[in-house]
Amino acid sequence: MKVVFLQDIPGQAQQGEIKEVRPGYARNYLIPKGLAAEASQAVIQQLQRQKEQKRARARKLRQQAEEIRQKLERASITIRARAGQDDKLFGAVTSEDIAAAIKEQVGVEIDRHQIVLEQPLKKLDIYKVPVRVAEEVEAEIKVWLVRET
Repeated sequence: MKVVFLQDIPGQAQQGEIKEVRPGYARNYLIPKGLAAEASQAVIQQLQRQKEQKRARARKLRQQAEEIRQKLERASITIRARAGQDDKLFGAVTSEDIAAAIKEQVGVEIDRHQIVLEQPLKKLDIYKVPVRVAEEVEAEIKVWLVRET
């Protein structure tokens, strides 16, 4: 019996996959639990429409991420911080501070977890900070740490 899997089943099938299974397994387990449906033409067409909608949403999100990446790469943000001798900061500038500065100066909302900082910034300088905008889209923003007057 041919069935269309409606959910991922580890080691057996991915969602949307069409496979031949034993009729008893399909009727007694897969279909009643909502894991699969009989592979009729209507179910297959509905699945194809869902896949196309998913691809269209992914394309739109990728396009939005690219626009944000371009904005960030053109931008340069300035963060004022108190510093002592040798330009060492009193405290540190974290990804949360950078996210707030991006929102204020560039107008783009970035979650602090999208900012890839290995360690907080502790010295006045110019830094290139990577920002993971989306899964495969990464931008680099220039951050200027200047002395607070």
